[in-house]
Amino acid sequence: MSSTRPDSFADPFVTAPNTPLHQDQVLGPPRASYLSPTPETADTPRGSYLSPDNSSPLLPEEQKRENDAYAEIPQASPLKKRSIFGRPLFWLIALIVLAIVVLAVVLPVYFVVIKPHQNNASGGGSNSPTGSGTGNPGSPTGATTGGNGSVIVTSDGTTFTYINPFGGFWVSDPNEPFNNNAQVNSWTPPLNTSWTWGKDKVNGVNLGGLFVLEPFISPALYQKYPGAVDEWTLSTLMAADTANGGLDQLEEHYKTFITEQDIAEIAGAGLNWIRLPIPFWAIEKWDFEPFLEKVCWPYILRVLQWARKYGLRVNLDLHTIPGSQNGYNHSGKLGSVNFLNGVMGIANAERALNYIRIITEFISEPEWTAVVPVFSIVNEALVSTIGKDQITTFYLQAHDMIRNITGYGEGHGPYIAIHDGFLGVSNWAGFLQGSDRIILDTHPYFAFDGQPNDSPIATGSGINAGGIWPAQACNAWGPGINTSQTAFGITFAGEFSNGYNQCGLYLTGVGNEASYGDSCAFFLDASQWNTTVKAGLEEFALASMDALQNYFFWTWKIGNSSTTNTVQSPLWSYQLGLQLGWMPTDPRNAVGTCDSLGVSANAFDGTYQGYQTGGPGAGTIVAASISSYGQYPPSTLSGLPEGAVMSLVPTYTSTSAIPTLPPPTFSASTTHSISVGDGWFDLADTGLAPTEVQGCTYPNAWSAVGVAMPTAPCPAGAIAAVITSPPTLSIVR
Repeated sequence: MSSTRPDSFADPFVTAPNTPLHQDQVLGPPRASYLSPTPETADTPRGSYLSPDNSSPLLPEEQKRENDAYAEIPQASPLKKRSIFGRPLFWLIALIVLAIVVLAVVLPVYFVVIKPHQNNASGGGSNSPTGSGTGNPGSPTGATTGGNGSVIVTSDGTTFTYINPFGGFWVSDPNEPFNNNAQVNSWTPPLNTSWTWGKDKVNGVNLGGLFVLEPFISPALYQKYPGAVDEWTLSTLMAADTANGGLDQLEEHYKTFITEQDIAEIAGAGLNWIRLPIPFWAIEKWDFEPFLEKVCWPYILRVLQWARKYGLRVNLDLHTIPGSQNGYNHSGKLGSVNFLNGVMGIANAERALNYIRIITEFISEPEWTAVVPVFSIVNEALVSTIGKDQITTFYLQAHDMIRNITGYGEGHGPYIAIHDGFLGVSNWAGFLQGSDRIILDTHPYFAFDGQPNDSPIATGSGINAGGIWPAQACNAWGPGINTSQTAFGITFAGEFSNGYNQCGLYLTGVGNEASYGDSCAFFLDASQWNTTVKAGLEEFALASMDALQNYFFWTWKIGNSSTTNTVQSPLWSYQLGLQLGWMPTDPRNAVGTCDSLGVSANAFDGTYQGYQTGGPGAGTIVAASISSYGQYPPSTLSGLPEGAVMSLVPTYTSTSAIPTLPPPTFSASTTHSISVGDGWFDLADTGLAPTEVQGCTYPNAWSAVGVAMPTAPCPAGAIAAVITSPPTLSIVR
């Protein structure tokens, strides 16, 4: 998520709690269209839920025989006299019939959905960083699956009730930790079933601030260390505070900020995907970097296992890049862009490619492919600084590297998501035609469009709620998303929010009081919001969801400020919006919102070209793209001194051991019975990792824009080219 946006990107499309949910908060009434009775839903449940169905090819013969026996059970005679209600025999029969109906519902779910797939899943146990039990280890019944109302016992022995009114069920068997039978809700394919782009819709949420710490998401940590403005400075100050635990304090944040109950609540909110931002220091850091190295990785695995348990798919997002890809605080270090820019631009890109490679190797193993179908390889690269040609060259290199690991075509590794770089989706039409499964990600925010955005949102109810903002979202975002589905291919919003203004503690950075001054006081305190304000925010959220179609809200949770012990960026918290009543309790209610506001677009028909979804032609990139972008590293860079020669740009050497990512730890008995993988999918991928060349002198890798060039190549062999001016960008609005 971007803390600031350059003024030149003013177009809104381009620039883009800890309290458990109560049942009455989750089960809010959907729109009238979902309440109106139809011949299928009025008065009685669907017939298929009332009697066993022997037609399924997945149903075991044993269960078919049980269903036949059930069908022969005599049923009560039709009621002819009202007086029968006063007879005890009637109520006895009714109770018996009710019990039979309940069994008829539960048993088919188990035998049809869960049991047939268990032989296809690996066995196992814990997913916690310490290797202790997981799932429902303390269940008095030993249950390994359950739906709405089931009690979850967590690995530390605490309990909560799973609330999911949408037909979802969790699955967690201590003997099968990679079981993919869970289904998050009735309209989303279970994890053991393919996702179909163009048919299935992403209703997602980010877990921002969990592993990449942002000041406005975790303000208390930054308030504790005055002077911290990003994770670099926070880590430096925290490490010096040995009396309070030093840098190890971050592990407590990883343990507690997002819990299993959060993931269960996401599933129960009708959502079906998580976007999970992670830092490159989950793999390693270099000596000159202050980050906490590797500690978050077991907790990343814990989140992935929780997602598996509740049937949620994950878009794994590499949120930080060595040297910083955008200069924003959430890239690791606030300041300049040193990825594909400046004297260390190529060297930092070498590290980035290797980290993308390592993550790809891990998530392409069969234990993880169903849970992580999308890999976002670079978050919010600032293309106005880097250059579109330079970033395209990098993306082509990354695409080929990834597909050489995974293979080509549907079912071979994750989809690759790239960000639009704040150019707007229209500027990426026709990108690398013939590539294999690339998704375009955009982050539309009104909050950073440079406008005052002070038009009221508390204007009424229903269609009159939200003032100008719902229609604004439909107009600004809907048409572009629809067009991009055809002109580019799969397009989604990896981030959006209810933040239509810049009000939020530290939202635009520590020390920027404009984002939390007197004019923002109302928006920092959700306890002041009445039903009209909440109605406006909900209508805005619904319109945004409808316009974007496939989306991830930023973000699920905002931590409390240490000064008020409240959330001071409430417009950005999906969880708080559910708890206090301005986020929809069913995201499907968004469908048709833009039409109801009189805003229509040329709706995408759901049909992609074959190569875009791993079908015919996938991986056969058109010759023009190879000719233009096939040379790597790029022959020119921005951010170098005038007249600089590319052959003198520092690079690394690939002679270091690969820091592979370890699989989760399970009990000894489980490990003997299953394969957990080793974190490396492609055994033919034996190249070493980049490292500094012994004897070479390198400038600061995070602050090398415009610094003096080396006077001699070290190492030799780079591309020779003279830099005369920055690349020209054509920004389509």
